[in-house]
Amino acid sequence: MKKLVTLLVAFALASCSTEKSMEQRIAEVDQIFTEYEGDMPGAAVMVIENGEVIMQKGYGMAHFDSNASVTSKSNFRLASVTKQFTAMSILQLVEKGQLTLDTTLTDIWADFPEYGGKITIESLLNHTSGIQDYEGMVPDDLDRQVKDADVLDYMMNVDTTYFEVGEKHQYSNTAYAILTQIIEKITGQPFRDYLKENIFDPAGMENTLAFENGINEVPHRAFGYTVEESGIVETDQSKWSAVLGDGGIYSSLEDFYKWDQILYTDNLLGQDLMDQSFTNHTTNDGAPMDYGYGWRLETYKDMEVNYHTGSSIGFRNIYYRIPSKNFSVLIFRNRDAGGEFSSLEYAHNVVDIFLSQ
Repeated sequence: MKKLVTLLVAFALASCSTEKSMEQRIAEVDQIFTEYEGDMPGAAVMVIENGEVIMQKGYGMAHFDSNASVTSKSNFRLASVTKQFTAMSILQLVEKGQLTLDTTLTDIWADFPEYGGKITIESLLNHTSGIQDYEGMVPDDLDRQVKDADVLDYMMNVDTTYFEVGEKHQYSNTAYAILTQIIEKITGQPFRDYLKENIFDPAGMENTLAFENGINEVPHRAFGYTVEESGIVETDQSKWSAVLGDGGIYSSLEDFYKWDQILYTDNLLGQDLMDQSFTNHTTNDGAPMDYGYGWRLETYKDMEVNYHTGSSIGFRNIYYRIPSKNFSVLIFRNRDAGGEFSSLEYAHNVVDIFLSQ
């Protein structure tokens, strides 16, 4: 018996010794973001578990001209992480009975081209509408930034789609720009104001906003950059950066924590539509698309994940959420390094550090 007890104690001590301390885990995260430290465009990283922030850290520079370092207050352009807020706004109107998921574009605008009679709110939300991309329609000599209203105008002047509604899942920035115009038509208020009154203020996100140059200002703004062989170049805005619905919201770690937490409640949206947001919808042939309403979906190491990446000139972001573990990772980078899904690898690495022994 004494020998057995000794073996059990030894096993317990060995088990304890293999578990990483929080300091070790944070040091491992630091290694991932080494190239973002110092006088380089930076990154903001937060890890949330069971409602608590267990890691929060800024690396590198938010803005070189003002010598501002990245902090938990730095506001990054979310790019396509914005889409979950646009989707939430639409679903709130559905819940209030002002829209349905089957409402079509010709229901909203009687003068919309005939093809809009088949495009529904739902098909816009889950990228199965087949609506054409607006980016290629922007004139080369346009001397201002494109707005969401411009995108609607472009769609009013075409008469075809890429494919029949529901035939396939094809990611569409156009769809989410059109959704903002639906919100404005139904509510009679600018999209930026709808977001503030119905999402940001109720969630306590005091420094989050849909940025419109000349109308509002981004506090603690992180600017986007490109690292080239010749040096660091500010690449903060493009011709498409002013379109709000597909990518125009700015937020910080501190504010996004509040968004993460309110998603566990029904304070913004009832459970039925919330669940539909995180449901893996299918195309007409029954094939899953790994997308809900404004959310990408995946299974990682047997864990169901809701997430979205955001990639635009000067920025690469990800919000990675594992509800079953009450665990989330936020990574905002103000450097256009890597493709759309380069942030996914960063998120996986951070998850591995914190959810493994």
